[in-house]
Amino acid sequence: MVDRVAVLADVHCVLPALEAVLAEPDVRAADLIVLAGDVAAGPQPVETVDLLASLGERVVWVRGNCERTAVDWARGGNTPDDPRYAMGVWAAGQLRPDQVRLLDGLPSTVTLDVRGLGEVLFCHATPRDDEEYVLVDSSLDRWTEVLAGVPETVTTVVCGHTHMPFLRLVDRRTVVNPGSVGMPYGTTGAHWALLGGDGPAIRLRRTEFDVEAACAAITAGSGFPEIEEWVEDFVRHPASDVEALGVFRARTTAT
Repeated sequence: MVDRVAVLADVHCVLPALEAVLAEPDVRAADLIVLAGDVAAGPQPVETVDLLASLGERVVWVRGNCERTAVDWARGGNTPDDPRYAMGVWAAGQLRPDQVRLLDGLPSTVTLDVRGLGEVLFCHATPRDDEEYVLVDSSLDRWTEVLAGVPETVTTVVCGHTHMPFLRLVDRRTVVNPGSVGMPYGTTGAHWALLGGDGPAIRLRRTEFDVEAACAAITAGSGFPEIEEWVEDFVRHPASDVEALGVFRARTTAT
């Protein structure tokens, strides 16, 4: 059984945000840090993967859709001719072969026994698919569909992908989204979650950091050609939750 777990999702290679979260006393004291996918696509991929890898066995990696595509693109797979994927394609090309091998070996789900919660399943988008969308206000029928293959012994499911934190019940199961460390929608700061330990068994957390200093550091430290525009859109002025939900609802079959 694990006493305390810090959950970080959707870091997206925003190194200043990651460093701020890793400096949190509760993260430093956690027995494990679970990465719930989408670490590898963003402005500082090599530095981000190296920092997390340096933490050794304290880190439990879960594959996100960005890790899956990064491996494919880094090994010469067909890349999309769409500006929305420009950052991801660029980031994949920066990764060293050893980093690609690390990402290629990641599991799509991990289950841990966490104090106060029992069996907790960690995934990226849903347990069955690393890029489908299911939202805090999706219907119970939709949630039942995407959780259909989860063992009955699992009492809590942790997912990421939508970059917005939430906590809800689904037919006696608790579903947790820690939000995004590097690209939060609807609010500021780096979002993460703490499971187990003393106090409430699930705590949604937010770490504030100096956004202007982060923008300067990312711009100086990244070789992405459109880095100034990217920083403006995703760090300095991120999308609102209303905007993000509008996009996500168009991509889901939620009823």
